[in-house]
Amino acid sequence: MSTEKEKEYIYIVQSSKEPSWCKIGKSNDYERRLKEYNSMTGKSKDNIYRYLFVCEVSDMHQVEKDITERFKLFRQDSKAEIYLCSKEMFAEYIKFIKEHPFFIEEIILEKKDEIIITEKIVKKETPSLKKRELTSNDIMQKAKRVKNDEFYTRYEDIEKEIAMYSQEIWKDKCVFCNCDDVVGNSKNKSSAFAWYFLNNFEKLGLKKLICTHYASKEDLFNAGSRGYIFTVNGVKELKSDYDDLKLFPEEYDGSFDHPLSIKILNEEADIVCTNPPFSRTRDYWKLVIESGKKFLIIGNFVKILHTGYISLFKDKKVWTGYNRVLWFEDPKRRLVDAPGIWYTNLPISDRPKYKNLKIIPLKKIPEKYKRYDDKKTLLVDNCYIPSDYKKPFAVSTRSILNGILEKGYKIVQEEGYAPFIDGKEKFGRVLVQKT
Repeated sequence: MSTEKEKEYIYIVQSSKEPSWCKIGKSNDYERRLKEYNSMTGKSKDNIYRYLFVCEVSDMHQVEKDITERFKLFRQDSKAEIYLCSKEMFAEYIKFIKEHPFFIEEIILEKKDEIIITEKIVKKETPSLKKRELTSNDIMQKAKRVKNDEFYTRYEDIEKEIAMYSQEIWKDKCVFCNCDDVVGNSKNKSSAFAWYFLNNFEKLGLKKLICTHYASKEDLFNAGSRGYIFTVNGVKELKSDYDDLKLFPEEYDGSFDHPLSIKILNEEADIVCTNPPFSRTRDYWKLVIESGKKFLIIGNFVKILHTGYISLFKDKKVWTGYNRVLWFEDPKRRLVDAPGIWYTNLPISDRPKYKNLKIIPLKKIPEKYKRYDDKKTLLVDNCYIPSDYKKPFAVSTRSILNGILEKGYKIVQEEGYAPFIDGKEKFGRVLVQKT
């Protein structure tokens, strides 16, 4: 006697208390699963789990695995299927699932639950925006008003990245942190970039460290309303009162594109290292790259797809560093989630992420990870790379981040590639070709 095969489902569920996150999971009984979620915390008016999306699939284990691989960067941690939930990301999750070869159909829920998702910012173990009487838009608009970045890099992320490079890179060099404050002799108030290089000045063998403070209308670091230049000229000055090492040139606002800041960049700096203001990223990149200086800076990981940046990767003027940056701090040292990555023109050797690239003959790539779009362009997923394919083909940004451009491949188009299959646009990619 034959038995009917159990149906398989992929779902996206959300807790009303955590609108910044969602759980993407699998189940043979999605109605029972939702009851289990609510029974774990105790169903209450202020914490109810709701489905945002449910669909039937033919292989829920494989779909969940592919979701994990595709959206690694957006997971809360490596041991839980909890993902960032913004409007943009929710749309990406749905698009990916519906385009998956194992997708069957969406389950239309009897009750349409409200989708509660954030606009931009995600917090971890910090007071909610509601408690702070702010919206996510307030946070972003404030940062734009002061022309600076509300989000600051953590010391441990700087330490982790710089540890990957040879110390010889820094020896006898002048490091310029042109978006960073030094406040008194206080680690808690100063930029982590400035503090890292102060702590490691002698270890790295630096010749000079220069940091500049931007005098915005809002005093982000309580560093004062005047722009200044902080300079350490040698090991002896490390024991000084740091306030004594500041200069306050007349009418100097400390911005990275002030004529005096540009003069320092062009005439004194050897390596620029900072987290540029997000509201002026394009201006910053243009200035630093045109200077011809070495740099190690943080930026959003999707820049590789943007027309204004992709030519820089194509011409090998910039490439990704070793690590991603998942968490930042606000001026009150509260954690915020705004995923980024290191970008640099410093030499990269033995990148750990190389192991994620699966460079094999085209015929050995599993069928579900290769297909052709309406233009007959080959699309490959899951970091599979055809070793014997001579024509241009499209890869996700993850392959770029993992170092494909250092493995005998080049970008061949100065804009992101938007593939269409059966007239429907798929997620953006980068067009590359074996050299």
